[in-house]
Amino acid sequence: MTNGFAADVLICGAGAAGLTLAIDLARCGVSFRLIEKLDDPFRGSRGKGIQPRTQEVFEDLGILDRIVAAGGFYPQQREYADDGSFTDTDVVEAEPATAAEPYHLPLMVPQFLTERVMRERLVELGHVPEFGCELLGFTQDGEGVTARIATSIGEEAIRVRWLVGADGGRSFVRHALDIGFPGKTLGVRAIVADVTLSGLSRDVWHRFGEGDMQRQISACPLAGTNLFQLQGPIPLEGDVDLSAEGLTALLRERTGRDDLIVHSVSWASAFHMNARLADRYRDGRVLLVGDAAHTHPPTGGQGLNTSVQDAYNLGWKLAAVVHGAPDALLDTYEEERRPVAQAMLGLATGLLDAMKRGEMRRGRDTHQLDIGYPGSPLAVETPERHGVLLAGDRAPDALVRGAAGQPRRLFDLFKGPHWTLLAYGDGSMATRPGLHVHAIGQRGDLADDAGEFQAAYGVEAGDRVLVRPDGYVGAIVSTDADAVLDAYLAQVGMAGQVHG
Repeated sequence: MTNGFAADVLICGAGAAGLTLAIDLARCGVSFRLIEKLDDPFRGSRGKGIQPRTQEVFEDLGILDRIVAAGGFYPQQREYADDGSFTDTDVVEAEPATAAEPYHLPLMVPQFLTERVMRERLVELGHVPEFGCELLGFTQDGEGVTARIATSIGEEAIRVRWLVGADGGRSFVRHALDIGFPGKTLGVRAIVADVTLSGLSRDVWHRFGEGDMQRQISACPLAGTNLFQLQGPIPLEGDVDLSAEGLTALLRERTGRDDLIVHSVSWASAFHMNARLADRYRDGRVLLVGDAAHTHPPTGGQGLNTSVQDAYNLGWKLAAVVHGAPDALLDTYEEERRPVAQAMLGLATGLLDAMKRGEMRRGRDTHQLDIGYPGSPLAVETPERHGVLLAGDRAPDALVRGAAGQPRRLFDLFKGPHWTLLAYGDGSMATRPGLHVHAIGQRGDLADDAGEFQAAYGVEAGDRVLVRPDGYVGAIVSTDADAVLDAYLAQVGMAGQVHG
């Protein structure tokens, strides 16, 4: 790098959030280093649910098919009564997939398998995480950040333009910045353990003692592995035996069955459930993503998904600023993502209360498809709209037809780190670097034969829809609003004329 910078960005933490950001920066041509304090990749399954919106993110990053192949879908849950009888129910309330929302079921993928797929994708893009590499301290000024790092061969100091803390709930970066992390401990301590066991089938998620916080325990077969994930509340104080023998005893005590045996423990943790949210996500040239910015109880499967989507929101903005966009663009990261985390904390806490009552059902509110940024400075409408789709909403998928006759999905057109402008109706448009333009109409390169685009987007002839790199609608403008589009694109780092 020139001007004494070793890289544009230093990412501290190679979990799901750090890996998402690294993949996004890599495909944007931004130089970075991704460091991880642990000597080896995380090997547990704590975050095992991949929600439909995150599946769309993973499709864009080029890893969805591999993620699905690595895991599977949630089985039914089997709730046992004290007399040994049981009832089988669905874990999630299923809705059919639609053209606009192609994914409607959460995936079950153990976190260590998700992160393995992400590391493989990063290697394809020419990068690897640096394990056993710890951030010791940093200082910042108006031009960049100077960081001290401990590696296996000693200490080094590096100079970068930006530092991102993706280093978890106990974030060193957040502590170093003295950013408040208010919230509460939720009065629940629990175990989670990945084990091999005998005595239970792998076709259902076995749940015992539902609604009884002294006796509750569940054993979920982990898709893509021969493991079960054990979960259950434990006393707030005192040691807990997480060995195979200790977990066998716990399982037998809570189920009343002496045929259950835990043979080995791959990973186990005892933890207090917390709901916390950082006071701010940015301090100068340092930003927080994922668990460093918010911690959730595991109910509802929101934590990993919210973390991935933090990084997906930040990635294109950081790349744009590195490439010359106004620095103020990064302020929209906190403006857009912090309210989402706040809402997710409320959802997960409510689901925890439901779990305590033995009422664990997950509906559409956990799928994250309705998350949007309608109040963002990056949501522009001219004229103001009412109805189907608003600026700031998630951009729906739809099936259209290319002029050459082949079917095309909008998600395929959006795929990649570029912006997409969809012009509905006839008319020529000029493009610019980083902007892909498509005309949908009789003389356009795309045709909306089945009306799926018009139905999902609610547009009229002459309307233009600008879709952000992260798949949200940035602007919807009428045909006479070229100046509005020009100003918007300048705001995000694309100067020049949009009209032909």
